[in-house]
Amino acid sequence: MYTNRLASEKSPYLLQHAHNPVDWYPWGEEAFAKARAEDKPIFLSIGYSTCHWCHVMERESFESEPLAEVLNRHFVPIKVDREERPDVDRVYMTFVQATTGSGGWPMSVWLTPELKPFFGGTYFPPDNRYGRPGFQSILEYLANAWTGERERIETAGREVLEQLEKMVGVQPSSGVLDEGVAETCFLTLRRTFDSRLGGFGSAPKFPRPVSLAFLFRYYHRTHNEEALDMALLTLREMAKGGMNDQLGGGFHRYSVDAEWFVPHFEKMLYDQAQLAISYLEAYQITRQSRYANIARDIFDYVRRDMTHAEGGFYSAEDADSVIDPANPHEKGEGAFYIWTAAELEQILRKPEADWFGYRYGVMDEGNVREDPHQEFTGRNILFERHTVEQTATHFGTDPARVQIALEMAKERLLSYRSRRVRPHLDDKILTAWNGLMISAFARGAQVLADPTLTKTAQRAADFILTKLYDAGTGNLLRRFRDGDAAIPAFLDDYAFLIQALLDLYQACFDTRYLEAARRLADRMCELFEDHENGAFFSTPAGGENLVLRMKDDYDGAEPSGNSVAIHDLIRLSHLSGDSRYGDAAQRALQTFAPRLRTAPITIPQMVNAYLESLEKPIQVIIAGDANAGDTQALLSVVREQFHPNLFVLLVDSDQTRSTLAAWMPYVAGVTPVNGRAAAYVCRDYACQLPVSIPDDLVKLLQ
Repeated sequence: MYTNRLASEKSPYLLQHAHNPVDWYPWGEEAFAKARAEDKPIFLSIGYSTCHWCHVMERESFESEPLAEVLNRHFVPIKVDREERPDVDRVYMTFVQATTGSGGWPMSVWLTPELKPFFGGTYFPPDNRYGRPGFQSILEYLANAWTGERERIETAGREVLEQLEKMVGVQPSSGVLDEGVAETCFLTLRRTFDSRLGGFGSAPKFPRPVSLAFLFRYYHRTHNEEALDMALLTLREMAKGGMNDQLGGGFHRYSVDAEWFVPHFEKMLYDQAQLAISYLEAYQITRQSRYANIARDIFDYVRRDMTHAEGGFYSAEDADSVIDPANPHEKGEGAFYIWTAAELEQILRKPEADWFGYRYGVMDEGNVREDPHQEFTGRNILFERHTVEQTATHFGTDPARVQIALEMAKERLLSYRSRRVRPHLDDKILTAWNGLMISAFARGAQVLADPTLTKTAQRAADFILTKLYDAGTGNLLRRFRDGDAAIPAFLDDYAFLIQALLDLYQACFDTRYLEAARRLADRMCELFEDHENGAFFSTPAGGENLVLRMKDDYDGAEPSGNSVAIHDLIRLSHLSGDSRYGDAAQRALQTFAPRLRTAPITIPQMVNAYLESLEKPIQVIIAGDANAGDTQALLSVVREQFHPNLFVLLVDSDQTRSTLAAWMPYVAGVTPVNGRAAAYVCRDYACQLPVSIPDDLVKLLQ
């Protein structure tokens, strides 16, 4: 019945609202001009396509003709996909959090025609309920206030913007940083650590891989076993719970309980990328295959369900899915993933069904004890309730036989599940999130010695460099979908892709990835660095219609652009000795010094970068034929161990040596020794005598 301006957009989230009776505009000058011309405030709604409560608010309010009539009459409605436009989201989320004490999506903000916020919140029910004012009541109140108390609203908008500018402003500090920031970060994590179930804090529990990355590096630096145990317990408990898709691999967004059992079922690409690396690092440290197997499951899931035909990675899968194919409009949380006991018995044979049910906690009446919305009644979320050995003992049979039967059962159930109606796939390809996933595949290729993972990472990197990068200008774009590349990239797009290219080089040793990383780093500094006060803005100078230009530093579900940019520059400085990169990194660290000293728990990835900046650069240069056994044996030594701040280079020809030596002069004299591959361990650009025996390289690295 309705079609609005969002119908011509590419964002899956905006397209979901293209047939609302609300007269939506995308973010842009057309909407702003209308607001100015008609002297109306703007209603800004921000969300993303796999957001459960965004769907709820759409059904309740944005599909309601009476509510749409009020909204259209008094306001100019604008829809924004937060994943496409994190710059817009970040500004107004800061306002909502500052004025309400919390934030989330859908985010609802009312702005003056000059884009200054004056009222905001998150989800609003259509009428007064849950102790919240209804959406219609708020619309009518604000419409009346706009006409009757205009001066007060505009004054409040100016004042709140001034306060936000002070709040987000970051200035360089003269204070001295030291390694105490790492100790403070660790002690804060320890205070909130759940020593029984892993994770930090109580329900809901989020994985927050940046904290795990810090704990692994803190352990590597200090040999503090408690830090290692905290990270490993968290990874084990997450893998056992419903948070982990026990059949298809990959992790859901978070757990609504403290046990990692009942997840919020959406799957985000950035979670898969960071958790894959966490499990790989756990495997490097412990050499326990359980961690490697979880990483492999994540990679299998992403390749199977989240990869574009040309190599890029999709963004997310929804939490909600169709319950009954006969009623395609009736959706439920996790419907794609949950099972009745009767279904399992019908699909699996005896005793396979009994073994599977015992292993994965299946109950005839369903295994979710508290289900206030009745979404899981009579159904089961699969989780590792018992080990394979416990299952075999319970049924008095051989563990090897049980293991084989369970693997076959999982294959049958996965095949059956694939015929269900899949959750909505957000198939836009974001540069930043692809950067994280490329890093994961590149790291996986090295740690697991799996060249197929290298090829996956290369295809994705080549997709981004072909579709979203202009080599002539050095500029990146953020989003690709349906043949269309758009939106000038933000700091995190540059920083995450640079990190990915540096990681990918170490998997395949193609020097064009190193060269692309260096070019992107130069462009990143041109566009985003605050040369006067240090650190990096999230948006380039002259950014489109933003009332604030911010320097984001919070390492949350994703690491911040600043944290990764600093780490990139330190790596490039260590590789090349180019002081430009090191100086930019040091300026940024000094700018964030107050936050590092007082609240390092909010920026653990930046703490990691700071600690790396204190160390002398370490490179391992291997000279030899890339495919020869002696070269691979030396590479295996480097890749098997956990050395987070080490960079490995390969010189396999005179041309490669010349290319690398052009900006890494210490590579010039690296050659094989007596016809055998040789490894040179270089610290602070001084290389030790080469070794050709793997055990000798182990000793040098220790």
